[in-house]
Amino acid sequence: MCSLRRAGAVLVAVLLGCAHCPAASAASAPQLLLGQDFPDPDVVKTGSGYLAFSTTAGAGKIPVASAPAPEGPWRIVGDALGSVPKWAKPDGGFWAPDISEAADGTFVLYFAASRLPNGPMCVGTATSAQPAGPYQPDRGEPLVCVPADGGDIDPQTFLDSDGSRHLLYKANGAASGPPAAIWSQKLSPDGRTLSGSRTELLRADLSSEKNVVEAPAMVKTSSRYLLFYSADTFQSSGYHTGYATAPTLAGPFVKADAPFLSTERLGGAVDGPGGADVVDGNIYFHGWLNGGRQARGLYRLPIRFPGDIPQLG
Repeated sequence: MCSLRRAGAVLVAVLLGCAHCPAASAASAPQLLLGQDFPDPDVVKTGSGYLAFSTTAGAGKIPVASAPAPEGPWRIVGDALGSVPKWAKPDGGFWAPDISEAADGTFVLYFAASRLPNGPMCVGTATSAQPAGPYQPDRGEPLVCVPADGGDIDPQTFLDSDGSRHLLYKANGAASGPPAAIWSQKLSPDGRTLSGSRTELLRADLSSEKNVVEAPAMVKTSSRYLLFYSADTFQSSGYHTGYATAPTLAGPFVKADAPFLSTERLGGAVDGPGGADVVDGNIYFHGWLNGGRQARGLYRLPIRFPGDIPQLG
């Protein structure tokens, strides 16, 4: 872990902006939880602590880490994916995992992988009786693989207050077609079957997004739906986390005027903050380590929602 001096925390609070800023404190400084490659984190609260899952890295196909509390200590404990799905390239990587407990108590792992033999990225599922796994593929075909999308990645589940389950994901788009977009589709109670038609939630339509919106994460407050998402190219320091709000899950979602997390707004404490997940009063995200482009570490900041507006600290 790393700690930043109070002067750094004050700078972060100033950069985070104006009327929405809490008083400067140590809680304003991003906390590095894992100083090794752990991109696109998904965090799950369990009865005994917390688990975090990441895109393929040196620790496994889908590395899993555990901690007794949000602030840690965090450590890698294994590989969540027990075997490679028959439809997926074994060496193509497994991206942006999401874990959700289905209505029957089974845990479902959602992930993106390249389809054999030379197909696009598609979203698949695997199941386990335990949240840490190992997860075994439970179908011979991907759950989401829309040819017109140019690849489907970054699955994220959302359980609404009425008990309905939904899958959010990114459609890559194409250079000669529509830009990237984030979609939502209802899931069956077991979390393994899509229901009805899908709904587009937002699209990469701002110049600052560089035709990229991805890594959706939905939060429901007392009266609004907040959709966090990443934008710009992930290799760039311009990669950032924004959010949009809507009165219903179907939208329309209106984007905030400025990024919620960015290299600049965090005072350079994190390079390219993205891949965010909001769990139990904290926002977890990745950022490039040591000024390079070889590894993205896992970070945390407290988050709250006064007046249905996200605020850090």
